[in-house]
Amino acid sequence: MKSQPNTTRAKDWDKQILKNPDGGNVFQSAEFGKLKAYSGWRMLQLQTGGVAVTVVEKYLHGLGKIWYLPKGPGITNTVELKKVLQDLKQTAKSSGVFAIKVEPELTKTKNNKKKLRSLGLVPTAPVQPNFSTITLDLSPKLEDIMSGLNQKGRHAIRRAERDGVKAHAVAATDINCRKMYKLFSTTAEGRFAVRSYEYHKEFWQSFEKAGIGQMFFAYYEGKIVAAAYAFTFGKKSTYKDGASIRLKTAYGASHLLQWEVIKWAKSRGSTWHDLCGAPPSDQINNPDHPHYGIGRFKTSFNKQVTDYVGAYDLPIRPLSYKLWQKVCQKIALRLNWMLKHESWY
Repeated sequence: MKSQPNTTRAKDWDKQILKNPDGGNVFQSAEFGKLKAYSGWRMLQLQTGGVAVTVVEKYLHGLGKIWYLPKGPGITNTVELKKVLQDLKQTAKSSGVFAIKVEPELTKTKNNKKKLRSLGLVPTAPVQPNFSTITLDLSPKLEDIMSGLNQKGRHAIRRAERDGVKAHAVAATDINCRKMYKLFSTTAEGRFAVRSYEYHKEFWQSFEKAGIGQMFFAYYEGKIVAAAYAFTFGKKSTYKDGASIRLKTAYGASHLLQWEVIKWAKSRGSTWHDLCGAPPSDQINNPDHPHYGIGRFKTSFNKQVTDYVGAYDLPIRPLSYKLWQKVCQKIALRLNWMLKHESWY
């Protein structure tokens, strides 16, 4: 069966995404698809292989179109993936597409990698940050979740509370967005790329308006010392953006803030929390890894790292794809960074 395009309204489309085998992923939501327009992408809503798929599309002169499925398709095994790709490939061929980039949340095992290669998929650099991540089961009672945290995490939360740190949800007003962006940019400081303020403002405000996202601030002695932005989507929650002041005047502020995010997510029905990104499991204890500090913070909630397969390309027009992979992609990514200081994807 050939993939069928759709123009469903955002909330109705999200309901279909949430019915997928994986229970839905916020990066497959209509809001995220619409946001990609800031980077020159066009959103498509497709029904393919029995799965709702949010695709973003870019046209490249001389090559054709490239399709990207952020954290999709929403499948749970390679059998389901094969069915989706068979239908998607037919639609792509008739739509002038030369390659499709997918990011299925399948665990990184030798068997899964072997099966992905057998489907004609080519491993490539991941786009979304949680190809390796830390997750937390939110189905128990709050007191049981707290007691199940690592000792370091529990101590940091209690110490922050004892020292007078306050954390709570705030509205994504223009003023608060500006405050968070300033803190976020300072925190990044070369460790990871940060898009423009306009992009982040639209991101934070549009997801809040859609009832998916929430901003949080932590205060110490009346000053903001940490900030976070999180999503709930179906039964899953995601800690998307985090920032804190360089001078650690309030020990455990970020831990207390994350605990506030967890309480909020659980109150909205989330049973599974993704801290959204960490060094891979074989690098989590490597102090030379650029995200070592991020990993240390997140493993204070759960030491177990989940590694996913990451991103794969499905070539549709082999010659065009080969040219893209060997030459054009490097040029496009480099120019985009030079001119816009942001990721091409």
